[in-house]
Amino acid sequence: MASEPIPIPRSSIERVEALRENVEQVLQGKPEVVELSIAALLARGHLLLEDVPGVGKTTLAHALARSIDSEFQRVQFTSDLMPSDIIGVTIFSQDRQEFEFVKGPLFTNVLLADEINRATPKTQSALLEAMSEGTVSIEQERIELPHPFLVIATQNPVEHSGTYPLPESQRDRFMMRLTIGYPSREDEKNILRSGGGQRALARLEPVMSSNDLRELQEHAARIHVSEGVVDYMLSIVEATRHHPDVRLGVSTRGTLTLHRAVQALALVRERDYVVPDDVKEMAVPVLAHRIVLRGESVLSPRDGEADRMIRTILTTVAAPR
Repeated sequence: MASEPIPIPRSSIERVEALRENVEQVLQGKPEVVELSIAALLARGHLLLEDVPGVGKTTLAHALARSIDSEFQRVQFTSDLMPSDIIGVTIFSQDRQEFEFVKGPLFTNVLLADEINRATPKTQSALLEAMSEGTVSIEQERIELPHPFLVIATQNPVEHSGTYPLPESQRDRFMMRLTIGYPSREDEKNILRSGGGQRALARLEPVMSSNDLRELQEHAARIHVSEGVVDYMLSIVEATRHHPDVRLGVSTRGTLTLHRAVQALALVRERDYVVPDDVKEMAVPVLAHRIVLRGESVLSPRDGEADRMIRTILTTVAAPR
């Protein structure tokens, strides 16, 4: 934690703004979703997009990936998908007369895990080490994944037939859970007139390189967070652990994730310091999917209840002035 704010280079601010404008060409009328998605990217966090079909989850993921000049892979998760289909497989090479590892789509910079909850828990768990440590273990050997590495997963919370809800350990690896929602009438009219997001997506060009992104991520990690704001975040987290209606509160990983997320949001908003409003705005997308309420299953959370719980806690914890 820096003792005082470090000015953000003008070039970094311009890159973030270019990234925002690029993505907003595709996902129209949702500036707040674009902003939070970029914050997750800058904070080295993985993103879970949870919403009904047809509102732009996959389009947003594609727009983020195409805006960065880096490797991108998409995996359509299904019930018959195996861990080796994602990680890769060891095969015997006739030419070399030895076993060699053939890398799977996981070895990329941006991985789109489409409809992740359609895969079995065994396949879902294949992502745990990769998302947490940026490595993959193959036959007692740890292999580094490319840098940067980001997983953007989508799932439909309404349809339950043929799905396997993400367990708590898997949900905890996602920095944020976001919903996009339906566009306003005027925004939807503009989408109709422009031909939809797919047309804009086809024209999208990269606005930064992987090296640029790594530099921005380093700037985000240096954003100043005052002692008062740190105490504010800790009070919110502690409230989730002691609330009588919460069975499973936010983990230490969740606290660290919130800290990184508010730093990144400050950078997106062209500030070199975090304010309490950043914490308030990030609390629901970063913390809600990490708690389990009493009377609900870890695998079957009640829709919207966790979000409302975090908002209630925010009203009971005093923000620093």
